[in-house]
Amino acid sequence: MPQLNKLRTAVPGEAGGDPALRSLPRLRTALTLFFALDGFLFAGWVVRIPAIKQQTGSSAGDLGLALLGVSAGAVVTMTLTGRLCRRFGSHPVTVASAVLLSLSIALPPLTGSALELGLVLLVFGAAYGGINVAMNSAAVDLVSALGRPVMPSFHAAFSLGGMLGAGLGGLVAGGLSPTAHLLGLTAAGLALTAAAGPVLLRRPSPARLGGLADAGPGDVPRGAGGTPPVKPSDRRLDGRTRRVVTLFGVIALCTAYGEGAMADWGALHLEQDLRAHPGIAAAGYSLFALAMTAGRLSGTTLLERLGQTRTLVAGGATAATGMLLGALAPTVWLALLGFAVTGLGLANIFPVAVARAGALAGPAGVAAASTLGYGGMLLGPPAIGFLADWFSLPVALTTVAVLAAGAAVIGYAARNASVPDPVA
Repeated sequence: MPQLNKLRTAVPGEAGGDPALRSLPRLRTALTLFFALDGFLFAGWVVRIPAIKQQTGSSAGDLGLALLGVSAGAVVTMTLTGRLCRRFGSHPVTVASAVLLSLSIALPPLTGSALELGLVLLVFGAAYGGINVAMNSAAVDLVSALGRPVMPSFHAAFSLGGMLGAGLGGLVAGGLSPTAHLLGLTAAGLALTAAAGPVLLRRPSPARLGGLADAGPGDVPRGAGGTPPVKPSDRRLDGRTRRVVTLFGVIALCTAYGEGAMADWGALHLEQDLRAHPGIAAAGYSLFALAMTAGRLSGTTLLERLGQTRTLVAGGATAATGMLLGALAPTVWLALLGFAVTGLGLANIFPVAVARAGALAGPAGVAAASTLGYGGMLLGPPAIGFLADWFSLPVALTTVAVLAAGAAVIGYAARNASVPDPVA
């Protein structure tokens, strides 16, 4: 890349470039592994929820209240993690959160009541919220240093990790107890953290190199008035910045709303409203997830060609079209096509929104956008349920299309109120 070549000439170092620059690929690999681990562990927990429900003797209502522990822990910690990243750095916080997440996933099978389950899920949720803010903050800094829009690739790793975790959980569910399965996930999580963690701990955030991306030979990085450039992790939330970050948080919310709705209601819509075979209905969400993963794997190329604003607008419009088809189609196969199109459209909206919030305000921006986004994932399933009772499930699912279109509109409106977009 031209930017990276400029970086090598701008920073004195050994032959072949500055050592800090040569470490960027290793940092990217390590961060990618942490994103994959996050998805892997969370999916591994989710597939064992039915067994944990039976083990604790919880009613559906009791289980629902216990599961709020994940949400409560995550939302509270997301706000706090932004401050921790500013004080200690996003790399150490990422590693510490990964250790806590790996350890806490072994706790649910050790509980004997819904109350105990809710309390341990507070810890699990805190770790989940912490690692999401910390690793996204680290990714924002790395994107700045690389000079390439690679954020979607990290979220693709999360999706792939989730698919692997869910698939493995389904395979071992009949032969392993929840205790053995989740203890195995603890061991796997700690092993990966031990392997990838030192890469982050030995190297500070590379964001300080971001100001060199446009430097020429012999240039010194500078900001406005000749001052040192402000790296993403040093930026703070003033009043105007807070408003713009909130806009990108709302975009993340619109996307996460759709993901939550599809996860909880997509299969039921296919089976109940379109009379699909249970196997076909179950494949609906898998198709959506596969399409989203494929969209994220191609996200960097898409961003380089279209730019962030056009990617947001195109993604929102595509998701809105796909969800209208998925919700209102008269046949199963058209609905499945709509689910796939929706996944492609939603794929890169959340990564772009979080990246822009982080570029504007560092970890505080990532924390704010992530908290709003996570709120959307919590809001989606119950909102769809209430609307389905009042109207019908197909009509309720059209709200996913409405919010996706809203994300496109907000993304376009915020095009001049954020960090520079080289293409848009």
